[in-house]
Formats: sequence, structure tokens, C-alpha cells
Amino acid sequence: MDYFHSVTATSTVAIIAFPLLFLFSFLWISRGNTNSKKTAPEAGGACPIIGHLRLLGGPQPPHISLANMADKYGRIFTIKLGVQRALVVSNWEVAKECLTINDKAFATRPNLACAELMGYHKAMIGFAPYGPHWRQMRKFTTIELLSNHRLNLLKHVRESEKKSSNSDKVLVEMKRWFRDVTLSVILRIVLMKKVAKDLDQVAEEWLREHKEKRAENVANSEEDFMGVLLSILSDTEEHEADTINKATSLVPAEDTSSITMTWALSLLLNNRDALNKVKQELDIYVGKDKLLLIESDTKNFVYLQSVIKETLRLYPAAPLSVTHEAIEDCSVKFRPTNIGNPLEFRPERFITTHKDIVVRGYDFELIPFSSGRRMCPGYLFALKILELTLANVLHWFEFETPSGEIVDMRESPGLTNPKATPLEVHITPRLPTFVYQSTN
Repeated sequence: MDYFHSVTATSTVAIIAFPLLFLFSFLWISRGNTNSKKTAPEAGGACPIIGHLRLLGGPQPPHISLANMADKYGRIFTIKLGVQRALVVSNWEVAKECLTINDKAFATRPNLACAELMGYHKAMIGFAPYGPHWRQMRKFTTIELLSNHRLNLLKHVRESEKKSSNSDKVLVEMKRWFRDVTLSVILRIVLMKKVAKDLDQVAEEWLREHKEKRAENVANSEEDFMGVLLSILSDTEEHEADTINKATSLVPAEDTSSITMTWALSLLLNNRDALNKVKQELDIYVGKDKLLLIESDTKNFVYLQSVIKETLRLYPAAPLSVTHEAIEDCSVKFRPTNIGNPLEFRPERFITTHKDIVVRGYDFELIPFSSGRRMCPGYLFALKILELTLANVLHWFEFETPSGEIVDMRESPGLTNPKATPLEVHITPRLPTFVYQSTN
């Protein structure tokens, strides 16, 4: 039997040829006998021993390099990652078959060194192989940590963080600002602490503090994520509860959320008509006599939500997801589709022609959080952070680029997809002075 490893990724360049989302699936194929099966063409340029790795480690982001290969070799082709053959699938409809019809087949993770070194010996839910441990952690994360009920209990933390982040600075580097705000929000929700330090030793200390409070029977009606995990993790078969607790608490997507907000603001600054529509929406549903927007306000921001969807389509924060490993043989079919003006930033498409598309893993034209069993369990949390932060920032301030220049939209290589250059903007108050002095 052949064994496959699959990784999905989205690509901005590939949108030229494919519909709303460009998705890659890497399928690492064992050296078993495949002569009786039809194989995809292999991309040229492989070197002995390292294969195509040099092409993925150059100045271009890996998903851009793979998109260029797809333009040359077609939507399904193979490359060599070292000595391992990998099948690259560059069509979202094929991905849909992988993550729905063949979802269970692609549910596990391969045995990789990075999962051991970076994932607390595979205790992190994202690195854990499919099995009892992963199912237990998925259940804990979905029901106890990232459920709508739990997020609603902690919404005051997100709202208060936006209020405390008001700044009088004229020139602001928004990449850093978005990162600082997002990390602070996440850490306050995860640990009820407004700090940001290096990971493992700090997490160990936080865990010790939580255990001491529980031993002293210190009640807390608004229990944070680490407290919830201590309540529900008594023992496990494969990992210590402490390791799982730290691993799960430290995995929030601070980086991807701040990256998405940076791209969204960059796109709006380069598309002033869209920015004005967001402002009009804010003025209609909120007005200019209220400072702090809360989560109940965001349900009315249909255009802003479309801006976020269009940003996730054009500049996905995580172009390369964690690797999948297939545990059984399966086959997928190919059906070509296209959309009009795929490189154009046009949020209106999610209000008109694609209004029914949601980013919850059901519509494979847009799956920034993946889909199936291994879908990101924190997608609801991420969407709440994106909507609330962007709504407040665009409500508070007017934004102008220095000298009125166009924002540089180049991407950087990496596991995530950050903007290559800083996003420096001049900000001025958008609301009357008395509103900033109020406490609402």
C-alpha cells in the first residue's frame, strides 16, 4: 500500500488560474510499487539528494514557487523533497475530496522531527497524530476552550484590550501594533495575564501558579483556558497533563491574526473606495459619538466581514499548513473551475455572487482555516479578533500613508505569510474630541 503525506496551502499568484482559493496538497509517496497506477508528471530541476528543496528555499515564498511550477506543469504534478516524492495538487475541488470524501484517510500527521522538537513531543493538537490523544484534545479544545460559550464569557477581555490600546501617536507602524494588541488579547484570555515573554519557562510558572490557586480552593467564576484544562485533564495515556496544558495554551494564532489585519489595512489603503464603504458602514450602525465597539456591534458590519474574507482569499496568513499523512489509499478527481478577476480586491463578491460562502470549512472556494477533522479549532476566535480589532481601529482613526504612496504588497518567505515591509501610516482622530475623553 502507498502512504501519502498531504499539506494544503493557498497562493496569491495561483489565483490567476484558479478560483477563490489555491490549495496545495503534498502527498509523500513511499517507494512501493506504483507502476500499475497512473502517476503525475514530475517537475524538472531536481538535484541529487536534495531534490527540489532548493527551489522552495529561495527568495520567493514557497507557495509562490509552487504556484509557478503549477503554471508550467499543470494542476497535479510531483516534486522531490529530498529523496521523497511529493504529489502537488493545486485545485480546491481536489482538496475538497481529500478533506471530505477522504477526510479520515488524511486525518493523521507523519512522524516528523519538527513535531517532536517544536510540538512538545507531539502533545500540541496541531502536531498530534490521529488517535485517542488527538481526539481527546480536539474535544477539550472545541467544547471547553474555544466554544462560543467560553468565548462569550471572555469577550470583555477582548473589548477592554481595544479600549486600552488607544494611542496619540501620529506615525504608527501597524504591523507591530497589530501584533502587540493581538498577543496581549490572546494572553489575557489564555492566562488572564497581560504579559508577553518567552514560552516554555513562563508557561511552566503560570501553570504552577494555577495549581497553587486550585490547591487553595481559590474560586474564579471566569476561569481562563489554563484553568479549564486543569479542571478536565486528570490523566492521559500518552502525555503528561502539564505538557498538554502548556502545549494547548501556547498555540494561539497571534501571528496569523496580526498578519491578516496588516494585509487587510494595506488593501484598504490601496483601495480607497472600499475603505470609504467600511467607514460608511461604521457611521450608519454606530455613529461617531461612541468610542468602543463591542462584539454585538460587529454583526451589522457586513462589508467589513467581506473585506476580511477577501483578504483571507488574496493573502492567506498560513500558506502552508501542517503536514497530513494518509493512512489508506484513496483517489481524487479533477474538475476545473474559474472566477472572474481573481487578482482584483473586490469585497463586494462576498455580498453578491459569492454571498453564501463562509470560512468555516464548508465552502472549499475559501478555506483559510482548512477543513475536515484537522481544521483549525480556533477559527471562531480568530474571526472575532479580526472583526473587533479592525472595526475599532477603522472607527477611531483616519489613515494616510507617508507622502500618499501606494502600500508595498510584497510577501515574505516563511511558514506564515507576513508583509515584507513595515506598514507605516499617519493616523489622525476620526471622532470628535469629547468621544476620546469619554469612558464608553
